[in-house]
Amino acid sequence: MTALAPRAALGVDEGDGAAVHVDDLSARYRAGAGRGHATALTGISLSIPVGGTLAVVGEAGSGKSTLARVIAGLTDRSREGGPQISGGGLRVLGIDVRHLRPRESDELALRVGYVPQDTAHVLDPHLTAGENVAVPLYERNAKLTRRVAGGIVAEAIDAMHLTLATIPKYPHELSRGQRQRVALARALVLDPDLLVADEPTSGVDATVRSSILDHLAEVQRRRGFTAFVVSSEIGEVRRLSERLAVLHRGTIVGMGAIDQVLDAPTHPYVERLAALGRR
Repeated sequence: MTALAPRAALGVDEGDGAAVHVDDLSARYRAGAGRGHATALTGISLSIPVGGTLAVVGEAGSGKSTLARVIAGLTDRSREGGPQISGGGLRVLGIDVRHLRPRESDELALRVGYVPQDTAHVLDPHLTAGENVAVPLYERNAKLTRRVAGGIVAEAIDAMHLTLATIPKYPHELSRGQRQRVALARALVLDPDLLVADEPTSGVDATVRSSILDHLAEVQRRRGFTAFVVSSEIGEVRRLSERLAVLHRGTIVGMGAIDQVLDAPTHPYVERLAALGRR
């Protein structure tokens, strides 16, 4: 399954025509009282055109999740304990994320759908699946009627090939794969301009994983949003994107068309990835 054709321009001035533009970005976390900072990303540069998809792979601790959070606007300027952009620049949907202001943070929250590795971070255990998916709708419009919200939620659930019987169930009553799809439905319910998905099939059984990826690719093909997808499997990457960035210890060590990156590796870690992909 290949990447999607770019969607029509959204009327947003992105400067270079990109939905996401990262320029020599560095990010770090506070390491605790009196312990300074821990660097997570160094010198990251990449660009994702409007309607395009970029997949990112890397081993544990490479900085993939940090990069996903930063691109989603979940930095220390909007979330306590979030990563701090310490160098370079980042523009997402025309917004300067390094100098993010509260109003811009609210705008990004409505225009960026974010799916973390652990759905427990986004699915409230005290809300049903339907109520969880509806949360962004009410954040955008508190006066939305239950009837209208219910119709939108049903469409979002159906788009991820979940039955409507899923709607009244609580997260603990669902399988891991079902929870992942509910989280994706929640991230996509506002029809975002950008989806940031951090290993959306993490911990999901292999028999369900391909189904989730296919549903995600199908929805993107229909809606044409921009996507930044983190994965640890080259096979998954090929189902969602034609472009790949490889992270290793907080830096990019390979980027471009998937086959070009893997056929002509320029770093030992990329060589190992290429060898695994040939098995």
